[in-house]
Amino acid sequence: MSTDSAAPGDSPFQTDRTPRDEAPQFVLPLVVRIERDAPPARTDALETAARAVLTILDDPRSTGDGEWAEAMRDWQDARIRKVVRRARGAEWRRAEALPGITVTGKSAEVRVFPPVPLDGWPKDLAKLQVSGTELADPEPPAPADPSGPVIWFSPELDMSAGKSMAQAGHGAQLAWWELSQEERTAWRDAGHPLAVRTATPAHWAELVDSGLPLVQDAGFTEIAPGSWTVVADHPALR
Repeated sequence: MSTDSAAPGDSPFQTDRTPRDEAPQFVLPLVVRIERDAPPARTDALETAARAVLTILDDPRSTGDGEWAEAMRDWQDARIRKVVRRARGAEWRRAEALPGITVTGKSAEVRVFPPVPLDGWPKDLAKLQVSGTELADPEPPAPADPSGPVIWFSPELDMSAGKSMAQAGHGAQLAWWELSQEERTAWRDAGHPLAVRTATPAHWAELVDSGLPLVQDAGFTEIAPGSWTVVADHPALR
């Protein structure tokens, strides 16, 4: 699922064409493990994908002179694209053999990889499927802890699990960018806790006008360009 995100004001996330579109385009690959007999719960997969994005942003290999730092800079200098693919069995084992980080939730496993050129995917990732990533929650998720970070989804949009995982990652990344280094360290030391929930229509209207980081889709897949998809609500940003 290839998406962009945007926030109001001076955010580098914008859907209108900007100099960022002239830069070489990179994508952050994420692979979710979906075994036939044990698929993950949808909400847990979304939350695990968001934590995977935070984990690679905060990894020492992604900053300074780290081995992934140049790719991470190139990716963030262009559109912030994320693509979620699925794997099982031998496909998953081959994906795990590539440089990256596996993040585990209650039922989900998501592996995030350093960014790659839009047309330069590693062979073992390029052959994985994008479409058809459909997941369900066995039972409705519990209400989110209002004192913790929450990625709120629009109640007006219907997106596949893969698309939603990318959007959750966008929301987590926008929140991360807004935090001070001290706040980032505290979030990391706590294990990057967060919840992903769908807002009620009334709450969504409040969130969109709250000034919190807001994700706007570029419309490459599934939904109309300019759609507001996610609001990132972190206690430090309220």
